[in-house]
Amino acid sequence: MRKRGPAALDRFSVTADKAAGEGNPMTDLATIEQEPSFIEVGEGDGRRRIAVRVRPSRGPGSTGSAPGSTNGAPGLFWLGGFNSDMRGTKALALDAWAAEHGRACIRFDYSGHGESGGAFIDGTIGRWLEEAVAVFDRFAKGPQVVIGSSMGGWMALLLSRALAQRGAGAATIAGLVLIAPAPDFTEQLMWNSFSDEIREEIRTKGVWMRPSEYGDGTPYPITRALIEEGRNHLLLGSAIEVGCPVRILQGAQDPDVPWQHAFALAHRLPAEDVVLTMIQDGDHRLSRPQDIARIMAAVAEMG
Repeated sequence: MRKRGPAALDRFSVTADKAAGEGNPMTDLATIEQEPSFIEVGEGDGRRRIAVRVRPSRGPGSTGSAPGSTNGAPGLFWLGGFNSDMRGTKALALDAWAAEHGRACIRFDYSGHGESGGAFIDGTIGRWLEEAVAVFDRFAKGPQVVIGSSMGGWMALLLSRALAQRGAGAATIAGLVLIAPAPDFTEQLMWNSFSDEIREEIRTKGVWMRPSEYGDGTPYPITRALIEEGRNHLLLGSAIEVGCPVRILQGAQDPDVPWQHAFALAHRLPAEDVVLTMIQDGDHRLSRPQDIARIMAAVAEMG
């Protein structure tokens, strides 16, 4: 795996994702939406307010009031990327597609992201996973196609594992669509590529402010807690049992999550019903109209 400079993974940010989709008519439909709902997750000082947007399904037998899969087709559950939010290009395109096809769609912001409460600097993989499980439990009903982008791909795999470990609930996972998935990125794509100087700063100060190439250029924190707690959730060292079909879309020109990472993930998944699509001219964002069309085709394939 090639080494990356300090700003290499900065394209996990939402700024670039949004810029790629400005003026896209498919996302315009989704921008006309209700204010988010909020739920409380965590206890004591760790309690935070999580913003959620739910589009009910509409179809034969549907009242339009339930956020689950009431029209026979699976609902859609979106998991965004690191330092991204639920109003990025792909998330809005998914919501617009759901509206067009009468499908339920659930989106939310992790704590420290978008419209949710909490501080980004306090975020860890486990903390954000707790929020994903809480939102899934509260709003999802029936089968769901879980769509995860970048870090959201890691979250989708962890959510699938968490649900399998605890047993059946009100909602199940019918399939995973993973877009430039970044499982284990805190270790494989951050820590292992950082210079000795950056690692030492994280060890001694507890945080390193990573330069940003987007927006106003404000650096954002990479904390020791993010790296160390992330080691509790690493997946690529053994087989990953998900119990459902998986579709992976990966850009061959992705400078942040290399295509080899997607192959390593595919190797760890069950052999049956796992399809990896390599987009030869695709980058990390996969937010061009042709990329969005491929994503929606993968979602539609799940039922």
